[in-house]
Amino acid sequence: MSLVIHGIGELVTADPAAGDGPLGVLRDAAVVFDGGRVAWVGASGAAPAADEAVDARGRCLLPGFVDSHAHLVFAGDRADEFAARMTGRPYAAGGIRTTVEATRAASDDALRANLRRLVAEMARQGTTTVECKSGYGLTVEQERRCVRIAAEVTGEVTFLGAHVVPPEYDGDPGGYVRLVSGAMMAACAPYARWIDVFCERGAFDAAQARTVLAAGAAAGLVPRVHANQLGPGPGVRLAVEMGAASADHCTFLADADVDALASSPTVATLLPAVEFSTRQPYPDARRLLDAGAAVALATDCNPGSGYSSSMAFCVALAVREMGMSPAEAVLAATAGGARALRRGDVGRLSPGARADAQLLDAPSHIHLAYRPGVPLTAAVWKDGVRQV
Repeated sequence: MSLVIHGIGELVTADPAAGDGPLGVLRDAAVVFDGGRVAWVGASGAAPAADEAVDARGRCLLPGFVDSHAHLVFAGDRADEFAARMTGRPYAAGGIRTTVEATRAASDDALRANLRRLVAEMARQGTTTVECKSGYGLTVEQERRCVRIAAEVTGEVTFLGAHVVPPEYDGDPGGYVRLVSGAMMAACAPYARWIDVFCERGAFDAAQARTVLAAGAAAGLVPRVHANQLGPGPGVRLAVEMGAASADHCTFLADADVDALASSPTVATLLPAVEFSTRQPYPDARRLLDAGAAVALATDCNPGSGYSSSMAFCVALAVREMGMSPAEAVLAATAGGARALRRGDVGRLSPGARADAQLLDAPSHIHLAYRPGVPLTAAVWKDGVRQV
């Protein structure tokens, strides 16, 4: 069944070839969805007929958000940890073990229900593509069930067995790296597209991370890296060296890190909701953009360092705290996220793309930053079918 959405005051295609400026904006526009794809875009008065019609009444239509970094298969709650941070305790990677304990104790049904709740919560806020990581099981069987459950809701599954060293491998990180790279990789790779590693103090060093990423690549998985979140380190340059699709966090960057990103296809995925929740410095998006690096925004939704599922919140933070214009932030949350997932079919509204879109109860994309915290998503379509 085909659908025409007409009377769009501002159509953000996120395709510069389709309209004005970097967002490819068309005004007084229409879009036609057919067969789950964008079939046509153009002036509202020239829109072809379709089986169904929706009048946008002058509001803004833009691509569904592409959230390219999230940790959604977990159990438990770390609200007390958040409260402690707000009273001065610094964030450290070790808090992940609390979630590991709760996740291991939860049933498949409990993990599945929480995952689906969060994906639905994201959809209500305009997110139509979600990446989902494992990393809270940290045994062969637990990690396998995490990626298996994640694969029920998204094709963008990331195996993150190298999240932290679990308690049973205290004193033997090399033994855990061998497990992740061997039996755990073999068990999880059939359910995943990506391999990720937390290359950070308190987690895995560069040599350990390189071993895991190389094993993942040998298993057919594409690298991603948690990099330079807690301080300066080798993560970003390792990501570039390994041909990673993205280096995620990028909070503490040396000039060499920025240069490496700018001269490579590796996307700098920035996660400002984490800085909001941990009171760390925000990444300098302006520095990256001015250097020519590709930038994406994502939520990093997880129970510890940042429990927000709102890409609109990340857009507002990027504009207020990271030196991005509203247009740059929206592009990073749509086409940028798609680039971080190496997807050409999402994150844009131009012919051939998936019919994933959100209608804002606002006249322009600027309102995502102009009205922070306000639920502006009025309707959401995925593959041309209305979800919200």
